[in-house]
This record gives sequence, C-alpha cells and structure tokens, in this order.
Amino acid sequence: MEILKKILTCLVLPAIIVALVWFIVESIMVPVNFDKQRDYRTSVAVERLKDIRTLQTAYKTVNGKFTASADTLIDFYENGKMEIIMKIGSHDDSVAVANTERLKKRNRKITPEQMLELYRKGENLVFSVKSEVAVKDTLFNNRPDFCVDSLRYIPFSGGVPVEMNAVVKQVSGVNVPLFEAKMHYNALLKGLDRQLVINIKAMREDQDLYPGLMVGSVTAPNNNAGNWE
Repeated sequence: MEILKKILTCLVLPAIIVALVWFIVESIMVPVNFDKQRDYRTSVAVERLKDIRTLQTAYKTVNGKFTASADTLIDFYENGKMEIIMKIGSHDDSVAVANTERLKKRNRKITPEQMLELYRKGENLVFSVKSEVAVKDTLFNNRPDFCVDSLRYIPFSGGVPVEMNAVVKQVSGVNVPLFEAKMHYNALLKGLDRQLVINIKAMREDQDLYPGLMVGSVTAPNNNAGNWE
C-alpha cells in the first residue's frame, strides 16, 4: 500500500498536473493563435479587395460602369487602355504662363500635342495634354509581386471565387453605377477553429453586418468603401 502511494505521488499526480497545465495553456493559445491567423488573413484579403476596387474604378472611368465579371476585369488590366492627363509646367511660373498666353494668341488653333513638341524644344510653357496608356503600365507598377489572376479568388480558401456584382441603380433620380466584392468568412477563415469562426459570423449577423469582408455595395451607395474602413 505504501509503495502504491509513492507511485501515485511520484508518477501519476505529476503526470496529471502536467496534463492539466497543458490543457489550460492549449485552451488559452487556441483563441490567441486564431486571432493572429485571422488578422494575417484579413490583411491579405483587404489588399486584394483594394486592388479590385482600384481596377473597378479604372474600368468605370473608361467604360462608364463597373463589371461583375472577374474575367472582364482581368482582361481590362492585361489589354485595356486608359486616358491620363499630363500637366506640363506650373501655373505658379509667371513666365511660363505669359509665354503660353502669347503663343495661344498667335495661334488660336494650336493643339496640346504641338505645345508638347515646343516644350520639348525648350519653350517654357504651362499646359495639359491627354495621353492613352496601357492599364498594366499604369496600375500597380510599384508591386513587382502583383498577380492579376489572383484577384478572382478569396485567399486561403483553396480556390473559392470572390463574390462580385455590379448594377446601375437610381439614386435620387440619377443612374449611379455600383459594385461590390465579397469574401465570406467561411472561405477566408477556412481550416481555422470551426467554433471560433461560427462565433465571429454570429456576432456579425447579430449586428446585421455581412459575415466577412466586402468593398462597395450594390444595395446602398457607400463611395466604394470597405467594411474594414
């Protein structure tokens, strides 16, 4: 009996204590690790939604409306062109302003392109000129790792597509193009603790909020804002 007590005291009880400590630490670390993963995935998803918004805005500038098709948006980036306005000179430069005014008085039909040629030859002028450039040469130039094809997918989801929609809706009697892009938590947080994902979705739904990340809205104009902003 004495030997059994010693075995319980020296071996079994320490093992039980170690197991209890492990379970306590594990129960604390599960939500901590979940929050870290959620924050990381959110940062990646937000950047992707911002990229979609940037492309949608450029697409609307050229086409007068948004698109609900990721294929159309990607093709616009790869093959589309957009008009930019280059501002040459400064209106704060009184000499350049005076030179420009004299030039226009001498030749009222002079074009911005002709003025650009004179500027390149050394004339001190101030004016604006329109130029058509490829979309892919204009957007995301500072992002060497940018991959336009990835915009169609929710990150960490295993290939679940981003939910995209676009409409033209009357607002105060005016036709207003609207778009939205959504990433549901079921896809974005795939593989993380199931109960914690359920808790987050329930909290959002209780507040009548979309259970995920989204940018823009086709039901209410919000200036293309993201729900993380």
